[in-house]
Amino acid sequence: MKKGSKRPSLRQLWQDTDLDLSRIRPADPGDDDQVRWEQAHARRLDAAELRLFRRAYPVLCVILCLILSTALVLTVAYMPAFGREDSPTNNEVAARYIEGATAEAGAVNAVAGMIIYFRGFDTLGEAHVLFSSVCAVMILLEVEPDRRRLRRERAEDRLYDLTRDSVLKEVTRVLEPLIFLFGLYVIFNGHLSSGGGFSGGTVIGAGLILHAVAFGFTDTERFFNRKVFDVIRVAALLFYSAVMLYFFYTGANDLDAWIPRGTPGSIFSAGFILPVNLAVGLEVACTMYAMFSLFRRGRV
Repeated sequence: MKKGSKRPSLRQLWQDTDLDLSRIRPADPGDDDQVRWEQAHARRLDAAELRLFRRAYPVLCVILCLILSTALVLTVAYMPAFGREDSPTNNEVAARYIEGATAEAGAVNAVAGMIIYFRGFDTLGEAHVLFSSVCAVMILLEVEPDRRRLRRERAEDRLYDLTRDSVLKEVTRVLEPLIFLFGLYVIFNGHLSSGGGFSGGTVIGAGLILHAVAFGFTDTERFFNRKVFDVIRVAALLFYSAVMLYFFYTGANDLDAWIPRGTPGSIFSAGFILPVNLAVGLEVACTMYAMFSLFRRGRV
């Protein structure tokens, strides 16, 4: 654009983008000026399209957000008041979840009975989502540790090394067993009170991450390496899938499952909810540590 010329309007930019450069041909194949003019004109059109996009994109984003916000507000405005008897949420399904948690599933915690017993396939899908997310991140970020990369990782570890922090290491030595013990307690107590596989697995995963930060990945690999990680996450998912397929088969054929429900309120009760909670907790713990390790150093 020459000095002193006016800035093109949005309409002019739109008209410029509609030009067909395929119709422009140099009068003479040896006319270098004509070729250079076409190249300069093509670059000007690219710049005009870019300026048009930068102007139109924020406007379209605001319009889309306004449409979605309006639809959500109108939806909430027409929803029934919370707690009303004629609300669609107060139906026989919710009553079945609450009343049948102990009688059918054997779980004192109605939430655990609903999530794992009545809606077990939905929870199985969530476990598969965790497994697939780790696989996707491994495909995108995992690299083979050659010598040059290992030397670079050691240099970065020395630069951001927290293993020399004696306070962090001593505090971790005290807290880490308590964290793992509390995570197992949350998993094993999930069918009796608040807790379960997802929350307990999160606690155990946080303990693994704390150990890796305080003592380094090399020390963590002594008890939790790539082989252990693969075995745990695959075995946990296969076990959960096998249990749900068994109950799908027995339920579809109106058969009684051989897994006893036990006495409600005892630690070994609620049938298959306890082992499934354990499998889900291991899957969640492996997922948390794998995500941290992959984003930190490119491998598990």
